[in-house]
Amino acid sequence: MAATRPGRPEAVLWDMDGTLVDTEPYWIDREFALAEKYGGTWTQEHAMVVVGGDLIDSATYMRAHMGIDRTPHQIVEELLDGVVVMVEERVPWRPGALDLLARLREDRIPCVLVTMSWRRFVDPVVEALPPGSFDAVVTGDEVSRGKPHPDPYLAGAELVGCSPEHTLAIEDSPTGAASAGAAGCRVLVVPHHVPVPPAPRQVQRSTLVGLGTDELSRLYQDAGRS
Repeated sequence: MAATRPGRPEAVLWDMDGTLVDTEPYWIDREFALAEKYGGTWTQEHAMVVVGGDLIDSATYMRAHMGIDRTPHQIVEELLDGVVVMVEERVPWRPGALDLLARLREDRIPCVLVTMSWRRFVDPVVEALPPGSFDAVVTGDEVSRGKPHPDPYLAGAELVGCSPEHTLAIEDSPTGAASAGAAGCRVLVVPHHVPVPPAPRQVQRSTLVGLGTDELSRLYQDAGRS
């Protein structure tokens, strides 16, 4: 791990869906299609409940509330079949995300992708980035407990040899922010599809646009004081 200056995070841990890429509409589209295919029902309100969560937990919720006769694993695999095709056709980057990643890479601050999406959905997104954008990747099918548990962020910090307390997580959902906070990370929240309640060691910003290493470091310091 490259040494960082005092006042800067030792690593930045990125959520994916809703933070790096705006793929939540892909998931929601496939959720409604799944409900229709098997004669179930689904609503936008239900779709918002599962934003940012572990896929198996989300699929368990879908099974109950859609009223379909599919196992959680079957639900996840079928959703993935659809969203992988969509992301291979077009990766919908969130505003400012690519610029910030490039600036962090230039300033040699390690970045880790910490997502509850499974590896086969994550790989096309990572492959669309410049090589070396992420120093490590944690996916939902590679941890025993997903968000909101701390395990994904603990794993992400460990992969780049950092204490979670010295990292900054970037999140967009209550579930993801809770996971990062429980791991001990400082958290930058950029809300997108759902509001995120304030919490200790957390700061919020409306967008990643225009955000560089210096301001990110200030936000990291502010989170440590909150």
